[in-house]
Amino acid sequence: MTEFSGRIAGAPISWGVSEVPGWGWQYDVETVLAEMRAVGLAATEFGPDGFLPDDPSDKAKTLADVGLRAVGGFVPVVLHDPSYDPSPEVAAALEGFVAAGAGTLVLAAATGRDGYDDRPVLDSSGWATLLANLDKLSALAADRGVLATIHPHVGTMVENAGDVDRVLSGSSIGLALDTGHLLIGGVDPVALAVNHTDRIRHTHLKDVDASWAARVQSGEVTYTDAVRQGMYRPLGDGDIDITTIIGTLESSGYTGWYVLEQDTILQSRPTDEGPVADVRASIAHLQSIVTAVR
Repeated sequence: MTEFSGRIAGAPISWGVSEVPGWGWQYDVETVLAEMRAVGLAATEFGPDGFLPDDPSDKAKTLADVGLRAVGGFVPVVLHDPSYDPSPEVAAALEGFVAAGAGTLVLAAATGRDGYDDRPVLDSSGWATLLANLDKLSALAADRGVLATIHPHVGTMVENAGDVDRVLSGSSIGLALDTGHLLIGGVDPVALAVNHTDRIRHTHLKDVDASWAARVQSGEVTYTDAVRQGMYRPLGDGDIDITTIIGTLESSGYTGWYVLEQDTILQSRPTDEGPVADVRASIAHLQSIVTAVR
């Protein structure tokens, strides 16, 4: 269990810290990092720009001072616009990764709009540009010793089953398996883990209330409203078969991170224990799964 525990990481979004304007009340960095350490997390993703210091050396020191390793982080960037080169933007982000010893770049194919409640439709030219950029950015990261992955994400240009299939067949980049965003986007995360294990390089573990996911898919509610209403659940309290996913990855020799992410929107500072209670519950469930599958 020690080796596996050393691969369980956190993400600031579980504490309501997001890059989306107006997302909700957000915790300060000191509280988030202290609570991560208190529940036994080994590492963290960086969170949105401005959460950790911008200076690469200061970013690294902030994590090192509390005893957390740096996983890397989520970098949403426009990949489909032929007139825009994302390389300088990603190269700048990678400076912080290298300084902190972080090994995983989690790209998202941003729409260029704020939030994740809608997205444009790509034509064939846009798809060709996006796929070429994935391979170009993967090589850019590899030159700096960082593994690049693409994160299928609700409200981005890579969201649903057709999008994921295009990425798998049209590029060589590894996948960040986000169990929650896949289900909400209409992709079976268990089937993806089973059928494309060799492409999975990074994992975000979420559990989801499938009834809310269905309402998002139908357009009845927006993604943001569903998150606000508690669509994301602690591991074991939703409808995703986390046990099979972890068993599949571990039996395949997967050695990457398991990042606990339960997207949270806070209206104000909690008067109770707050989000850390759900993080703690997810860790306990994850540990019980590992005991069962080994």
